[in-house]
Amino acid sequence: MYKLNILVLDDEQKIADKISKYLTRNSFTAFPAYNIEQARNIVSENIIDLAIIDVILPGANGLDFVEFLKEKSPQIEIIMISGFGTMDMVISAMHKGAVDFVTKPFSLDNIYSAIKRTNKYFRLQKSEKNKDYQNSLISKFIEDKIGNVFIGKSKEMVQVVELAQKIGEDRDANVLITGENGTGKEIIAKIIHYSSDRYNHAISTVNCSAVPESLLESEFFGHRKGAFTDAKETKRGYFEQANGGSLFLDEIADMPISLQAKLLRALEEKKIKLIGSEKEISVDVRIISATNRNIKHEIKENNFRLDLFHRINTFVIKIPPLRERPEDIECLLNHFLHHFAHKKNKAIPKLNKRSINILKKYHFPGNVRELRNMVERAVILSSDRPLDISDLFLDPTTLYQENKNEDLNMVQHEIELILRALTVTDYNQNQAANLLGISRDALIRRMKKHDILIQKNLDV
Repeated sequence: MYKLNILVLDDEQKIADKISKYLTRNSFTAFPAYNIEQARNIVSENIIDLAIIDVILPGANGLDFVEFLKEKSPQIEIIMISGFGTMDMVISAMHKGAVDFVTKPFSLDNIYSAIKRTNKYFRLQKSEKNKDYQNSLISKFIEDKIGNVFIGKSKEMVQVVELAQKIGEDRDANVLITGENGTGKEIIAKIIHYSSDRYNHAISTVNCSAVPESLLESEFFGHRKGAFTDAKETKRGYFEQANGGSLFLDEIADMPISLQAKLLRALEEKKIKLIGSEKEISVDVRIISATNRNIKHEIKENNFRLDLFHRINTFVIKIPPLRERPEDIECLLNHFLHHFAHKKNKAIPKLNKRSINILKKYHFPGNVRELRNMVERAVILSSDRPLDISDLFLDPTTLYQENKNEDLNMVQHEIELILRALTVTDYNQNQAANLLGISRDALIRRMKKHDILIQKNLDV
């Protein structure tokens, strides 16, 4: 758990030590200092969140030290303490950057109350309250590196994350991640990278389908100044940028066949040449690839090299689509609701259970990314009332899809058809019933049967 680091500066050693011991007992990390020189050393060697400073110090003014702190580390919040707390002194302290002022004699509870009033303490508490929504499958170190993500709790995703971390421990094994768009392939790639001893080096991400074919070789291997018309300066390519780390090749199946041969050579020889240079550069890069295509089919169609395929897939990690792990939907919903409510500075909206049950039966062609976008839109437009399924703006064109491999579940498709009809007609029940070829009463019976609760246009 992250703790606030607090500097305690008071020339009376007994007071500094007493405050520091009290803070330590209350789960803070305290750094006592008895003069400005000690305090300067502490600040230079540690990340300090908050400083408690006595105004009167031997041969110095604590307010002058406040100015030094604010110039060096503006993010440090400062609480002043003094036995001579005149109003002029309080005003001067506030002007110099202090956020609070405690007069002597004070109780330790006074100090704790002042800390609780700071923004640093507030943010720490907010983070702790939300820890139930943090991803418990990965370490705090990896979570800090890849950001505030939630992967899921289903057995399938637990296995994916455990495999990614185990593979990551081998610094050289190349990995191919497969799965539909929006399943979180880049997150898994970062887990692999930060689980290895390459974590101190970069992970460079390349979307192979987004780079123009004419620039691919230059982007991957770099170029010398003057190597071609627009080469106005020497440029490092993705391989050099990721040297010592990992190169994540997203949508690798979209890579032109001409570049695949050069990529294979770089992987086999661990050397590259900048365009316009004859000098070879040694590179040490782990390749993590991802695709939503069937690469074996691409190989049969001569769109992908078999030898490159064998080079990049020492391990294969397949991420299941969201519809195959419905037990992850509710916890992902909660995570996104909390994330966007805090980001948008809004109250955390509630979503009724019936809507959650509907989402668990939804196809989710866009997977986790689609769910994330749904929740973000709903939070932005949310009011005081609980959210309903209509607030999530399910895409009517994707509620039902013809697919020969699709699960032919009549109940699921009946729900999807009803939702599609309601969405297309802006929740007009008469019009929706006409689209479905049933009476309005029959539609209402089916909505009740499947727990489809719509709060719009109920009086139509």
